[in-house]
Amino acid sequence: MDLFGTAGIRGGVEDRVTPALALAVGRAVGAEIRSRTAGPDAESTDESAAGSSPESTVVLARDGRVTGPALAAATEAGLAAGGVAVRRAGRLPTPALAHASRGRYGVMLTASHNPPTDNGIKLFRDGAEFDRDLERAVESRVAAEESVAPWDEWTRAARTDPLEGYLDDVCEYAAGFGADLDGLRVAVDCGNGMSAPATPTVLRELGASVVTLNGNVDGHFPGRGSKPTPETLADLRAFVADANEGVDDPGRPRPDAEGDGDAEGFAFAIGHDGDADRIVIVDADGEVVHEDTVLAVLAERYTRTSGAADPVVVTTPNASGRIDERVREAGGRVERVRLGALHEGIAAVRGESAPGDDTRVVFAAEPWKHIHVGFGGWIDGVTSAAVIARLVADEGLDALREPVTERPYRKVSVACPDDAKATAMDRLETALPEAFPDAAVDTDHGVRLEFDDASWALVRPSGTEPYVRVYAESDDVDALVAEVEEIVEDAVAAA
Repeated sequence: MDLFGTAGIRGGVEDRVTPALALAVGRAVGAEIRSRTAGPDAESTDESAAGSSPESTVVLARDGRVTGPALAAATEAGLAAGGVAVRRAGRLPTPALAHASRGRYGVMLTASHNPPTDNGIKLFRDGAEFDRDLERAVESRVAAEESVAPWDEWTRAARTDPLEGYLDDVCEYAAGFGADLDGLRVAVDCGNGMSAPATPTVLRELGASVVTLNGNVDGHFPGRGSKPTPETLADLRAFVADANEGVDDPGRPRPDAEGDGDAEGFAFAIGHDGDADRIVIVDADGEVVHEDTVLAVLAERYTRTSGAADPVVVTTPNASGRIDERVREAGGRVERVRLGALHEGIAAVRGESAPGDDTRVVFAAEPWKHIHVGFGGWIDGVTSAAVIARLVADEGLDALREPVTERPYRKVSVACPDDAKATAMDRLETALPEAFPDAAVDTDHGVRLEFDDASWALVRPSGTEPYVRVYAESDDVDALVAEVEEIVEDAVAAA
């Protein structure tokens, strides 16, 4: 597809994600929904008009980008002229919009961690992102310049405010894990994004003492880049390290003679991206905890406590083997799916399980992004923050990390024009196995090499940028990356 990438539609607002495109996508989504809720092949049995049934209602929200209001107005116009009911939710974290799309549809205007010059469109149905078939259907309607609904079926948007209900549900869900926070001190860098009205509120409701950085929503992202990385989180890391200097057991209250007392320093810290689907964890020393270690900790916990005979964790090809190790130790198995398609992986596992099998997807995640399947089918950094905080309160971050084997990890990008990616990857499907004959090879989602010593490497084309990505994890990661990178460069040059 040309319109949809690995995370919906995303790009610059001056030449790609324009109001004209938002209008066209809104109209196409409206037409697709109407085709599924009306007529003899309708998916819904609701007898009311297509534009007013819950199944044909669309919740529309945006993140804090300055271009959001214009795109929201255009999208709303397209949806209304497409004949579906629109519920205007204003600014929300993406997981809150996904939560609000249960039993209906959702449109989220966000470019997630991209710079402020970009924006994007993510589509949801019943709490999960559109699958490839639905995205293709919308893209086809956009290309065909879908006509509007009859004039007397146009709709008028109504206002809705789903944030409070979402936050309440997050708190209730997280309460099933770990221990009460009881004054646990946590720093949260909201990055001027949509986690600002969400994560600090949830943690405080659960009993934490929270200090925020960049806690106002500002679509220019003045505090730091929207993508939370070790570099952009430098201020947060230094803030935590300085606060914890000379403090024993930081972040935990020390009862005084009267039985109460304030905590010093921070037990850990959190960084979010612009729409609060990503999460980064920073330890008490101000160091970023590797994203795959966070994933492994959660995957093991969900597997061990699931009670299922066949617990499954869905992840992506670029995720570390440390996840497989911890899930196997807990009695489960890992299934991998292409990047950006966790929801499709969940559906595939469920569809392949036979009646009576006790197969259950207990967790799904790719680095930085987690789906808490028992809570909902969407990526949710706010829920991750709440669950991790309660686990830290119970056991401590160091104890949670201790069982995870952390091998050196690297990711590099090799420049590759978009029109050369397919040819280059075809060459690599042969060249990489020939260069590494002892490796097990998987070509379902790029080319993944797995070695007997638990080292691995993955080569895949970027879905949004002109690069071929190389990921590797090994005790001698520099040598492995250098060898793989050279083969990739040769394949690109010959493409």
